[in-house]
Amino acid sequence: MSLKDFKIVVADQSHTFFANSICEEMAASAKARGTGIAKRSPDYLIKKMQEGKAVIAMYSDGSWAGFCYIETWGHGKYVANSGLIVSPLYRKSGLAREIKKKIFELSRKKYPDSKIFGLTTGLAVMKINSELGYEPVTYSELTDDDAFWEGCKSCVNFDILTSKNRTNCICTAMLYDPLEKKKTKKRFWDFNKQSKIYERLIRLKQFSFTKALQNSKLKPFKKKR
Repeated sequence: MSLKDFKIVVADQSHTFFANSICEEMAASAKARGTGIAKRSPDYLIKKMQEGKAVIAMYSDGSWAGFCYIETWGHGKYVANSGLIVSPLYRKSGLAREIKKKIFELSRKKYPDSKIFGLTTGLAVMKINSELGYEPVTYSELTDDDAFWEGCKSCVNFDILTSKNRTNCICTAMLYDPLEKKKTKKRFWDFNKQSKIYERLIRLKQFSFTKALQNSKLKPFKKKR
């Protein structure tokens, strides 16, 4: 099996048949990782396909192999490439990277002036994002659209996010700013050189944030006199 066995295209009406199985795999994958994702219904994915705001990878036998879709926030000022999923049959084939590239190209085509951002705990995703030109940023540089942050409610770390007033969490925030890219061609961040640092940072954040949250829950409630 090689990448030549896959075809990655902009999803359309002909691919809506796969919406149910894609949703099921998204939920199963999140549960296996012990993380959460914004839950989406098959109808939601179908709408994305019909609007031309999703890409799907098809294997040579006609089965779906991977999927990702576009969401917009802040009246189109921000764009997120969401719901990246690869079928368990085709993981570790390099397919995720190719899907990310395709959905990034589609996002740039549809929303050339929008900032593209993402939140992730996965070093593999961080590496792919880095190759596309994303840079690590603080949460304050992301959208303040409440609808986006509501989607984090299904994540197991949502209590940490709210305890930090949406200023930090386990995830690393990454952003592609087309205006900044026009100003300079220089790359300020090299993931390959700094991946070990971010790996340690993620572990440290997870430990310290979780411990702080547990301690806050253990504090006895004192009645005011």
